[in-house]
Amino acid sequence: MKLFWCPRTRAFRALWMVEEVGQPYELVTIDIRDEAAKTNPDFQAASPMGKVPALEDGEAKLADSAAICLYLADRYPEAGLAPAFDNSQRASYFYWMLFTPGVMEPALAEKFGGWETNKFRNGWGDFATMIETLEAGLDKGSWLLGDKFSAADVMIGSSLYFFKQFGALPENPVFETYIDKCTARPAFKRALAKEEVV
Repeated sequence: MKLFWCPRTRAFRALWMVEEVGQPYELVTIDIRDEAAKTNPDFQAASPMGKVPALEDGEAKLADSAAICLYLADRYPEAGLAPAFDNSQRASYFYWMLFTPGVMEPALAEKFGGWETNKFRNGWGDFATMIETLEAGLDKGSWLLGDKFSAADVMIGSSLYFFKQFGALPENPVFETYIDKCTARPAFKRALAKEEVV
């Protein structure tokens, strides 16, 4: 596998995910602020919009952190990061896998961008509803799917970790406990160590 990434971006999610999967991979740094860096033909093939993260895994090429996490969880089932296809928890898994790009990020942009709030018009609801929904989801067990860590925790955990770093997360013991559990995972620590050396 080849992971195209840039430090301190959404690509951290994919970096954490490949560490959780435990398969060998090559990390290719793409400085997204440098147009020349985007001319890498392998990167262009994997990321038509020139965004990180992007992944090349044999013939498979794709971009977007949620898509990459979904792909890797199914491609490498031995890592145990997704419920089986016939498991009823797969529905909740899909919901939480897409909660970050579909709800968390737009709600954050709304709040800090000063957009007009309209929870009935906007598909993401609003920031307060997003926080309430997330707290309720995390209050049901150790992880989003209960006692089993999954790729959904990579998506949500990395987002909450960075929301906290930017002062965008309200103080909440449920979030604090969850972030602590995420950051204690060996794969998270390995990913963070790689990000910090760049």
